Amino acid sequence: MVSTRCKMAVKEELKKLGLHFIVVELGEVEIMENITAEQKEQLKIGLLSSGLELMDDKRAILIEKIKIIIIEMVHHSDGEMKMKFSNFLSEKLNHDYTYLSNLFSEVQGTTIEQFLISHKIERIKELIIYDELNITEIAWKMNYSSVAHLCNQFKKITGLTPSHFKQLKDKRRNPIEEIGN
Repeated sequence: MVSTRCKMAVKEELKKLGLHFIVVELGEVEIMENITAEQKEQLKIGLLSSGLELMDDKRAILIEKIKIIIIEMVHHSDGEMKMKFSNFLSEKLNHDYTYLSNLFSEVQGTTIEQFLISHKIERIKELIIYDELNITEIAWKMNYSSVAHLCNQFKKITGLTPSHFKQLKDKRRNPIEEIGN
């Protein structure tokens, strides 16, 4: 789950089944009752009809948590990251980064770093289009060590410089859910 709409869809499906939720957060639901196998199957079907998936595999849940942390960090937070991302992720999920990295690569077919970069580039596109910050401010906001680093990475991924991208009015952005998949 990566959006408010997703959370609303989950809440609606839970209500249909007469289940009472304590928490519905990104990628996580806590319900008051014990769920029966039949209710679980109905929930799974209901969520699929909304384009969502019920996950109960611990590895899949961990990968989803990695994605959620990256999306939250890139798209919904402001300011400077005060520690290395690998350390941040390890602390947040209580797992060794090597384990997280290997698991993510094995299942997703891409690295955590590439997934993170893809999201950062999409966010940079958004910030360029909004035209509220200059490229130096965007580089700082997105935790790049320099404007040159941002520009090089942006060009490597998009094939365009940030300034050229800004000139292209019809260059479309990708939905968050489709990045890195």
